[in-house]
Amino acid sequence: MAFLDIEHLEKSFGQTKVVKDFNLNIDKGEFVSLLGPSGCGKTTVLRMVAGFETPSSGDIRIDGRDVVDLRPNQRNIGMMFQAYALFPNLTVAQNVGFGLRVAGVAKSEAAERISEMLDLIGLPDLGARYPFQLSGGQQQRVALARALAVRPRVLLLDEPLSALDAKIRVSLREEMRAIQRRLGITTIFVTHDQEEALSMSDRVVVMHQGIAEQCGTPFEVYNRPATRFVANFVGTLNTFEADVTDGASGRVRVAGHDLTLGRALPAGRVTLAARPEMISLGAHPGRETSLTGRIIDVHFLGSVIRLRAEVGGATLAFDTFNDTDVPPPKVGEDVTLSVAARDLLVIGQ
Repeated sequence: MAFLDIEHLEKSFGQTKVVKDFNLNIDKGEFVSLLGPSGCGKTTVLRMVAGFETPSSGDIRIDGRDVVDLRPNQRNIGMMFQAYALFPNLTVAQNVGFGLRVAGVAKSEAAERISEMLDLIGLPDLGARYPFQLSGGQQQRVALARALAVRPRVLLLDEPLSALDAKIRVSLREEMRAIQRRLGITTIFVTHDQEEALSMSDRVVVMHQGIAEQCGTPFEVYNRPATRFVANFVGTLNTFEADVTDGASGRVRVAGHDLTLGRALPAGRVTLAARPEMISLGAHPGRETSLTGRIIDVHFLGSVIRLRAEVGGATLAFDTFNDTDVPPPKVGEDVTLSVAARDLLVIGQ
């Protein structure tokens, strides 16, 4: 049995069902992200685990105990919100220790735990400051310390980095993940940012319209999307239609080129997909299929250059590394692209 079991969870608001038969089993110490667009139901799932929303049906068990009928303060869960939600009239130390005071923890033990938490988040000397005297990143660290101070069995993170600028987000997510690993705390992280989910998680649950479309490791979700929605939502994807010319051997015709995918395909037309990094400019060892096209767009992104080419009526995006000795092709230039047929995904519904 997993440490946190969510089974057949559903939630309706009036006639609108926002979470539909959601199932997830999380091991102790695992970091799992709920990833999806706004309105997909991910925050509602988090709020039901926390006890802020009552499920319409389904079970939530923590360490084998059913918690659906327990109030939030009875579940021993720590939650960190998108807004910092720090008390402006309390110092950093008082904010961190707020949950301890509510729980009736002795002053000496609370002081020791507050000091431990401030050391953990790298702000040992800022306990006497007030929230307005801190940067956004520092405030978010304090909010994390407050959630962890009560030593929760489960940590819930509701888009905690979305209000920060890009550089701080990257550094803070690395710190949060390091702290989570050090403490070994079971964590659910809600985000609409695929980079955050893929870089931080042991597993990712991709949600769409209240349904968990796929649950897997970041590698599995990115490289082997289970549905068309997952394939398009996670990462950049080139899609193009292909005519199946021999279903048994997986032979198809794409933009005037014959490809053999090496796996059986249904008769008719199929949708193929390829990530930009699967397509190479020019010949490339192991990528035996050549496509000819014309460059229509060039975006310099620093270490990587993202190009788009028109190939037989389809537009393909692909990446090449920035080489100071080799300038990228220009718009309008004819190019040859190569791809391994085995890397092409056949996208379902």
